[in-house]
Amino acid sequence: MRIPPRIISVTALAAALLVGGSVTGTATAAPQTAAASHSIAVTAPAGFSAAAVGDICYSDLPSQAHDTLRLIDKGGPYPYPQDGTVFQNREGILPKQNTGYYHEFTVKTPGSPNRGARRIVTGNEQQDYYTADHYRSFDLVDHSC
Repeated sequence: MRIPPRIISVTALAAALLVGGSVTGTATAAPQTAAASHSIAVTAPAGFSAAAVGDICYSDLPSQAHDTLRLIDKGGPYPYPQDGTVFQNREGILPKQNTGYYHEFTVKTPGSPNRGARRIVTGNEQQDYYTADHYRSFDLVDHSC
């Protein structure tokens, strides 16, 4: 089983969840008393957008994504010639890495006449990202749930 490393700190994640926004910037927690207030400075890695990268449980992925992840673990064969090619991260949504770090794989979309919009993008450190909207947003796959 592949367990991806966390790409942001627990403090940054907690702050983003607390305020429901981006991990970049300053989050201010609601005071618990009139005199108590906390400010948390949060800085995300360059090229990272918390609004576009979330988490998804493996069990919440569509069954076709499970099929794609099994093919990746086996090393193929893949149904499309583009599968396994380098993902350039031109959108800049995933954490910035050297060219060749990320690779993309098709997640079949039932009824689609072409590859559809769904993909798994893998990182060299056993990270798996799922996108259902052709790279407009990504979810880091949590293989433990």
